[in-house]
Amino acid sequence: MRPLVVKFGGSLIDCAPALVPVIAAAPRPVLVVPGGGPFADAVRSLDPPAGAAHWMAIAAMEQVGLHLAGLGLPAVELLRVPDAPSVLLPYRLLRERDPLPHSWRISSDTIAAWCAAELGCDLLLAKSVDGIVAGGRRLEVVTAPIETDVVDPCLVGFALARGVCARLVNARVPGRLSRALRGEPVPGTRIDPSLFEGRA
Repeated sequence: MRPLVVKFGGSLIDCAPALVPVIAAAPRPVLVVPGGGPFADAVRSLDPPAGAAHWMAIAAMEQVGLHLAGLGLPAVELLRVPDAPSVLLPYRLLRERDPLPHSWRISSDTIAAWCAAELGCDLLLAKSVDGIVAGGRRLEVVTAPIETDVVDPCLVGFALARGVCARLVNARVPGRLSRALRGEPVPGTRIDPSLFEGRA
């Protein structure tokens, strides 16, 4: 199976002891990009200037990554496809590459999509919601930029423009993350760049 980048939503931090073994058992190479969770919320509460906030939020991602590593996922700092499921500690990489604007409009969602684009991988967004909602219903597929509070405002447009196939699944539902890691169909939202007319 193709390698996969998995964004581990910070809202799932309380589920990490149960979800880390699921990720570790994935039948394919997986690079986990952690969200910032409560550590990023703490940065927001301080309301620092944009430049400081950017690096503090990435440091928050690093803290969640260290937590996942402590639960059994090997930690890596280089952007490459790992031999076995591993978690990226992103601070040094992003300090060196600094590939994205410093803005709260770009969070770990778009950072994970950037990692997927650089590696030529698909992206799985593991979150605490069932998908992207518009007009009161869950969208099964997204083929044009859309802003939603389910992912950061830049994620959909970035994924479509960079050709990153992404799926959003609710990892709190028992069994759903493991099925998604096996490539099986699960409820959620798919971001499909193959249908995006604006892609360069």
